[in-house]
Amino acid sequence: MVAKGGSRERGMKHHERRALEAEHHPEAIRRRLSAPQRAETVPDAILGGIDGCVTTFAVVSGAFGAGFSATVALVLGFANLLADGFSMAVSNYESIQAQREHIQGVREREHYHIDEVPEGEREEIREIFRRKGLSGEALEQVVDAITDDREVWVDTMLTEEHGLQKVTLSPLRSALTTFAAFLVVGAMPLLPYTIPALTTTQQFLASLAIAALMFFAIGMLKSLVYGQRMVQSGVRTLLMGGAAAGLAFLTGLLAHALFGVAP
Repeated sequence: MVAKGGSRERGMKHHERRALEAEHHPEAIRRRLSAPQRAETVPDAILGGIDGCVTTFAVVSGAFGAGFSATVALVLGFANLLADGFSMAVSNYESIQAQREHIQGVREREHYHIDEVPEGEREEIREIFRRKGLSGEALEQVVDAITDDREVWVDTMLTEEHGLQKVTLSPLRSALTTFAAFLVVGAMPLLPYTIPALTTTQQFLASLAIAALMFFAIGMLKSLVYGQRMVQSGVRTLLMGGAAAGLAFLTGLLAHALFGVAP
């Protein structure tokens, strides 16, 4: 059994090695690097989905803890779903737009510096690559090659001096992705409250199960995108979402006990 397992493992490693070598073939490298870079919207979908599920299930948990009816939980849940989803999308839009404007401002400033003090900007390039270990003729060749193309020069200053990325998200696409994920995932814990045949406790338990499934599924999706361990990522996301919902539930209980909040 051990020998078979070891042979299978060696076979998998050999297959992975072949695939890795194929990816690093000169033609494959040229094709990959010449393809236009794309800004990923997956992080926006993950963030929107997690926040949407936390928002609505927190409302459901708080309402159940305070003893509110299913109708109240449903109304509050959908109201928070729309308002918070829109607010989050707008915030994401403004954040990315501000980032794009900042990058454009830095780019314009670097163009101005090249026009006004080109030798000073060349010295900055020289110092950047000197710190990377280049020296002598090799260093001067790199400096000449970079400063020979103005856009390459500016792009290098953006990434190396300012730590900025050339590729940024589309503010509108990012906002819409966040809003859509927020609404779709966030609506899931509210579905049991649309079934009047269930008791309040049954509705809450069903909502709890759906929310747990959503958190775990989002964590698994995140693991597929970022190469993390699937179960570990799912459990971690589930625990974070559960902690937020638990705080909301305790808040509802305290409000009920301390302030006389009742259905």
